[in-house]
Parts: sequence; structure tokens; C-alpha cells
Amino acid sequence: MSDSLSHPVAWPQQPADRVLMTLKTRGPQSVAVIAKAMDVTAEAVRQQMARLHADGLVDSESRSAGRGRPTQIWFLTEAGHARFPDTHAEMTVQMIGAIRQVFGDDGVDKLIQVREAAMLSSYREAMRGARNLKGRLERLAEIRCAEGYMAELRKEGADFLFIENHCPICSAAKACMGFCRSELDLFHLVLGDDVQVHREEHILTGARRCAYRIRARDRDGRARA
Repeated sequence: MSDSLSHPVAWPQQPADRVLMTLKTRGPQSVAVIAKAMDVTAEAVRQQMARLHADGLVDSESRSAGRGRPTQIWFLTEAGHARFPDTHAEMTVQMIGAIRQVFGDDGVDKLIQVREAAMLSSYREAMRGARNLKGRLERLAEIRCAEGYMAELRKEGADFLFIENHCPICSAAKACMGFCRSELDLFHLVLGDDVQVHREEHILTGARRCAYRIRARDRDGRARA
């Protein structure tokens, strides 16, 4: 069972926005689950769902879990996901295309390397004083939230699950997968050689979020059981 250790995402105050945020961070859910997460009545959630559905931001489908009546499960539509913007998406993609056209793929790679170096310096500065892996990951979640990734941290047995519910550079990453490779490398570098980082879920492969399984290594380099 997963325990949420850190959830620095800034939650909105408006009920409709809170419903959207719940679906964004938890994925498709029933009204009952959403109501529990928001600490409101199911009827209050149904009223918000009616409005959001009319606006084209959410949709639903019936799912059966065996015997009994099917459950109505709600999820974000494409328009709903668009409420969580991809930062300067169109301009970024145009810039990547222009750099590739003028300087080739090597030029794009150099751009990514410069970005990674700048982020590494900033992240390492923010990590100062963090005494253990949990502390470093909590700092990292705070940084990534400030950058728009809607990050959270969970403990799963011997592992940590580092989750990013949103990607503010998704369009750039689609235009150049080097950004995703660079960010994975960045996590390895900032967390240290004594840590194993494995990306389990990836937005660009169809997942609703990016998720990284993180575990401390023993002195011989093996992941701890």
C-alpha cells in the first residue's frame, strides 16, 4: 500500500478546479472517490461534474467490477488536460525546429546539455543540507512543483515512487526526446551514485503521468532489498 510522503502541489480553492486537479493527480475516479479526496459530499461532486461535462472538460464511462451495478468513472478530456498548460508550447517547438534546421541535431543536443548543466547547478544548490535520500527527494519534489511538474513523493516498501502528474515541457519533449533523456540523467546526477533511478511510467508513451522508482544502493552497487 502506498503512503504519500510529500504532496507539495498547490491545490486550488474553486470546487470545479479541485475536481479537475483530483482527476489530474489521481487519474480516472468515481464520484465517491473524488468526494472522499475532496472531503465533500458525493452530490456536491455530481453538481460539479455536470458543469464540467457541459464544458467538455470531463467525460465518463461505465465500468463493471464483477457483480452489481457498473460504476461511473470520470476522467479528463483532452480539453480538460489542456487546462494544465504546456509552458509556451508552440513557441518552444518552433524554436527547436529552427535550431535543428540551422545547426542540425548536434545544435539541439548542445542546447539540451546547456539546460541540463544549469538545472544541475540549481538543483544541487537546493539539495544542500538534505541529510538523506528522503530529504533529497522532498527537496526535488518542491523544485519540480515550482517548475510546473505537479510532483509528489510516495514510499513503497524499500523504494520511493517519485511522481510527476504533469509535464510543462511536453510539446518540447515530443519534438525532441533528448529532453526526457536529459531529465532522467539529471535525476541520476543530483541524487547521487548511491541511488538507483528507474522510470516506470512515461507520459510520452501514453501514461497519464511520469513515475520514477528510486532506491538506495548498497556499497557494492546493488539496489537494497
